Amino acid sequence: MAASRAPTTPPAAAAAADGGIEENAMAILDSSGIKDSRDLHDDRAAFLEAVRSACLAADNPSAPSWRMYDGVFQVLRNSSSLELAVASFHLLMDLGKQYPRTYLTDSDGHQSLVVVKESWLPFLIGNGSRSSEMGGTARISDHLFDPSRFSLLIEAMVEPTNPTDDNNGIKAIENMMLFQYLVNTLEADFVPRHIAYKKSPDWVIFRESLLNMLLGSRKLVFKSFVKDCMYLLLNQFHPEAKDAVEGSIPSEGEAKSASDMDSSLNYLLLESERTLVSLRKLFVMVMELDLIRKEADTLGLTSRADGFRHPIMEVILDELTYNISYLSPFLLAFMEWKWKLEIILQYFSKYCGKGAVRTRRSDNSQQDLKLGSVLSFFSTTTSAKAIVKKMGTEVAQHLLAHAYQVCLSVQSDSSDSTATTEKIGASLQEISCNFISAFQNLRKVAPNIQISPFEKEALFTAATLSRKLKNEER
Repeated sequence: MAASRAPTTPPAAAAAADGGIEENAMAILDSSGIKDSRDLHDDRAAFLEAVRSACLAADNPSAPSWRMYDGVFQVLRNSSSLELAVASFHLLMDLGKQYPRTYLTDSDGHQSLVVVKESWLPFLIGNGSRSSEMGGTARISDHLFDPSRFSLLIEAMVEPTNPTDDNNGIKAIENMMLFQYLVNTLEADFVPRHIAYKKSPDWVIFRESLLNMLLGSRKLVFKSFVKDCMYLLLNQFHPEAKDAVEGSIPSEGEAKSASDMDSSLNYLLLESERTLVSLRKLFVMVMELDLIRKEADTLGLTSRADGFRHPIMEVILDELTYNISYLSPFLLAFMEWKWKLEIILQYFSKYCGKGAVRTRRSDNSQQDLKLGSVLSFFSTTTSAKAIVKKMGTEVAQHLLAHAYQVCLSVQSDSSDSTATTEKIGASLQEISCNFISAFQNLRKVAPNIQISPFEKEALFTAATLSRKLKNEER
C-alpha cells in the first residue's frame, strides 16, 4: 500500500462537515418508528449514497463528520444484506483514501508526519473517549473495536460457517469485510509512520501507532490472538485461488449484484481470499513493528512504560514446532518472501545453531543463520543425520523446499530484495547445487521417506537451473 497523501480538504474542514449536509444525511439514517425491514434497507442504502455524493462525488466535496463516518461503519456492522455490506465497506475504503488520518506532507523537500487525532476511528484504544458528539463513551463502545473485541472478531471468523444458511453466510462475509477494513485502517496508519521512521528513527513514531497501542493492550491476549490468526490463515488458504484477488476490494458493480445472488457461497469464497491477503498484511506489519521495537530496545529508546509483548515470530515458531502438521500449509499460505525466509531460518536455528543469548540491550544479528550456512549442515550424511535426529526428515525437507522457493522468487523479483538476498548468503547456482545435495543426503539417512509434489518440483527446478547456470559459465 502506498503512503497516504495529504487530504484534499484541510484538516480544519475535515473535523466537521457542512452542518446542513450532515443533518440531511443523518436524518435519512434515523430509523426510529420504522418497522418494515425493506424500508430500513432502503433508508440505509440512501444514506450511503448521500454520504458518497456529499463527500466524494460533489464538485466541492465536504469531509464527513464524525457522526457520518460512524453511521457508515454501523451500516457495515449491522448490514443484514450483501448489498449494504459491500456498499458500506467500499464507501469506508474510499473515504479513508480521500481523507486519511495519518499522512506525510512535503515541505521544501522535507517530509513531515501528520496525524489528525480528532478524526473518527473504528478503534477504541486508550481512554476510550473519541468524540463528544455521540454523548458518552458507553454508546461509542457498542460498535467500535477495542483490543478485546478485535480479538473476538478473529475468534468468530475461525468458527465454521454454513454457507447454505443465508443469515450465517451474510454474517460471515460481514465479519470478513470488517476485518479487512480494520487491517486497512491499521495499515494506513502504519505505512506513513514507517516511511517517516526510515527518514528519522524515533521510537515515539511507532509507540503512538494504532497497531502498537492495539497489540500492547492488556485486553488482548497476544499469544492466543496470533494462534487464532494462524488457524484462520490455514482455513482461508485455497491453493487454486487466482492471484487477481490480491489487493482487490469489492466494486460498486459487485455491491449491486451481490443482493441478486442465489447463494452466498461463491461470494464467501471470494471474501475468504481477500481476508487471506489482509491476514498476511497484518502478520507482516507486526513483524516489522517487532523489528523496529528491537532496534529501539538496542538503542535504549524504550522504557518500562512501553510494556512487554512476545515477538510474533516467537509465537509462530512455537506453534509450528508443537503442531508440525501446520508447518507445510502455513508456509504455502504465507507468501511474503522476506519474512517467510526469516521464519524458516529461525526454525532451523532452534536445531542447527548454538544460538547466542540475546538480551534486551544486545544485538547479535551478525550471528543469525543464512540459508547458505543451513545447507552446509546437510552437506554430508553424518551432519544431515545429526539434524534429522532433532527435527525429523520430513520437517527438514519441507523447510528446505520452501527456502529454495524463496530464492527463486527473489531472483525473479528484484524489487526490495536486498535484505532477503543477504539472508540467502550464496549465489543461486551454489544454493541449487547444495539444495540437491542436501536432499540426496536426507534420502540416504531415510531411504523410505516420501517426497511431496512441491518438493519434487523444487528438486526438478534446482537440477534444471544448476545445469543451465553451469553451461552459461563455460
